[in-house]
Amino acid sequence: MSKTLLFKNAVVLDPRQSLKAKRDILVEGGKIKKLGSHLQDGGYDEVIDLEGRFIVPGFVDMHVHLREPGEENKETIFSGSRAAVAGGITSLCCMPNTQPPIDNPQTVKYVQERADKANMARIYPLGTITLQRGGDELTSYGTLLEEGVKAFSDDGKMVASSSVMYHAMSYIRKFDALIISHCEEETLSRDGEAHEGYWSSILGLQGLPPVAEELAVARDILLARDTGARLHLAHVSLARSVEWIKWAKEQGIKVTAETTPHHLLLDHSWLEGFNPQAKMRPPLRTEADRRALLQGLKSGVIDAVATDHAPHREEDKSGDFTSAAFGITGLETAVPLLLTELVKPGVISLEHLVSCYSCRPAEILGIDGGTIKEGSPADLVVLDLEAPGRVESRNFYSRGKNTPFEGWKTAGKPVMTVVEGQIKMKEGDLLEG
Repeated sequence: MSKTLLFKNAVVLDPRQSLKAKRDILVEGGKIKKLGSHLQDGGYDEVIDLEGRFIVPGFVDMHVHLREPGEENKETIFSGSRAAVAGGITSLCCMPNTQPPIDNPQTVKYVQERADKANMARIYPLGTITLQRGGDELTSYGTLLEEGVKAFSDDGKMVASSSVMYHAMSYIRKFDALIISHCEEETLSRDGEAHEGYWSSILGLQGLPPVAEELAVARDILLARDTGARLHLAHVSLARSVEWIKWAKEQGIKVTAETTPHHLLLDHSWLEGFNPQAKMRPPLRTEADRRALLQGLKSGVIDAVATDHAPHREEDKSGDFTSAAFGITGLETAVPLLLTELVKPGVISLEHLVSCYSCRPAEILGIDGGTIKEGSPADLVVLDLEAPGRVESRNFYSRGKNTPFEGWKTAGKPVMTVVEGQIKMKEGDLLEG
């Protein structure tokens, strides 16, 4: 049962309302009942004084791998959901490349039931574009949408056939649903271990040509143009991809895009010493690419930040670089790192971070959240912009401890997460129920 809560004296920041001011927030029945100044503090279950802190709409992560069903030794819906609220994330989309894939109503219901049992973050399952992610036969989009699926992706694989993708977009357009593209032309990228460039050459690693991403981005933009479908480009990592997205938006094509915290903060020099924690897919790129991604995010060409949270067992990310798995955990590090590395030095404003990691993702997906309007769900995050921290993977709630950010000092972090009026995290500790 949701309590009646009164949050007092925080700076409320909601870019969708152009609001940044000290306000009190009354939460009742899991919703924002009233937003105002100097609300009376009598008769509530709890009054919480947040002087000196910010309240923002809960963060919304569009791209998370929860591994369940099939790879529960890496992550579960329970552990991933706990990691999310620990990191200030109130809603997330779980990618459908599980074992079995999320391509039928039974698997959708399984994910939803496990999410309800975890009772932490809101979890929205995504469905596959093609059955079994095989690239041939289309999934039954209407049926999965009725079950609560919010978008469709064969993430981890590009739909190789342009004909299949064209027909998928044409079909999905009838529902005004969203298709999320994994941008990687596999005949070029299949054996790649790292970005094809200086560091792959120095280390003798098989290069992953950047054109593999650009080809996929360009193809799917052109297919979206001709079908009128809504297209979202996942984990964009190249300057040339940003140029294509900018062109597409100028043409009025229905395209949105995301990039990741690790592509915004790191470049391929982190591969030095054959560092398996820096092995990503898409790979870490050049410094010029990283800067172009930052500019794309600042200008709005890139709409959203998403972690591409990809937890692995310790043994999968240790030892020989070539045999190490691709991927990084991100749910618990994204907000502190972005506050520290981008907001605090003034690269982007706090308003812009909230917009691209809460408001805009909620709009793209068409889900509740991303605002603190009266009547909206009480999905909230309290931020302390001065709180010191340190990335220590041994303290992660996620089962995945794989991160290149180990030991990084942070300044600013989520100190409370509220989902549907229930406090789920307070000062780093999770509150069950």
